[in-house]
Amino acid sequence: MVHVKICGVTNWPDARLAVDLGAHALGFNFYPPSPRSISPAAAWEIARKLPPLVATVGVFVNWPAEVVAALAGALRLDGVQLHGDEQPGEVRDLAARFRVIKAFAVGTRFKLEALARYKAASAFLLDGYRSGLYGGTGYTGDWRLVREARRYGRVILAGGLRPDNVAQAIAEAQPFGIDVASGVESRPGKKDPDALRELMREVEAANRAADSDSARHFQDHFQEKKTREKK
Repeated sequence: MVHVKICGVTNWPDARLAVDLGAHALGFNFYPPSPRSISPAAAWEIARKLPPLVATVGVFVNWPAEVVAALAGALRLDGVQLHGDEQPGEVRDLAARFRVIKAFAVGTRFKLEALARYKAASAFLLDGYRSGLYGGTGYTGDWRLVREARRYGRVILAGGLRPDNVAQAIAEAQPFGIDVASGVESRPGKKDPDALRELMREVEAANRAADSDSARHFQDHFQEKKTREKK
């Protein structure tokens, strides 16, 4: 099953709809230059109303690890997403208290082997690259590369995901999860209810297809084994 994180949540109606539709996690962006940024106080007002099984993730860009830990602790966040140039030691320090998602922009200079340096991370987020931006680029990345990255751990696919391409992205990348922000917005920071509903329908269909493929693979394997035993 592919997990869904809706990122760049700035208001309660969007958060409630995402949860009602089955989102597994919500992301709060604490990077002030982002059009989806939110204040800690506003994030807390949303987070405190959420069901306990919905994960809350704070998105940070090049904050000192101790400041990230202090804010994440105060807001009782389940995880932190590091979207800047954070070093492995910072990830390791934060991983002692929180689930850490380390994000990478997949541009021409990106090397997949870089993930090996961040073994303490709970998951890796591979995002589309756009010069000067830390996430929320709206650019798609190399989905096949995401599939290859799974050998380093759990991989979350981000970048340019929309209702019209998310099923294909899931089929090609086979990620642990997806992270969607701009692809379901009516404007930066405001989700489009129809787009969000359509996206979640497409993800559900992709999950059903994957489950069906797995079941067929198991049945084929079982039948093959029975045939060998009869011989």
